[in-house]
Amino acid sequence: MSSKDIGFLQQLESIIANRLESPSKDSYTSDLVAQGPKRVAQKVGEEGVELALAAVAGDRDEVINEAADLLYHTLVLLRSHGIELARVVATLEDRHVSSPR
Repeated sequence: MSSKDIGFLQQLESIIANRLESPSKDSYTSDLVAQGPKRVAQKVGEEGVELALAAVAGDRDEVINEAADLLYHTLVLLRSHGIELARVVATLEDRHVSSPR
């Protein structure tokens, strides 16, 4: 993964944060979050299951699409709880340092 890839995740996180701070009726993100935390969590769960099923089916393109959906919805869930992606990455780094394999 290049720094450009990470940069886009940061840009997407910013876009999501903007949609939460300034909701728009034309925004899927704004609408999803307005439905409440249960709906956001449900979407993360749905996308996780769809990704797992695509992986079992062996459809590479579908795996990529469902992984993108899961990442997006996970970012929405995190930001709706005031958690930045950097905090999750820091946790992964801490785990790696304390338990390298």
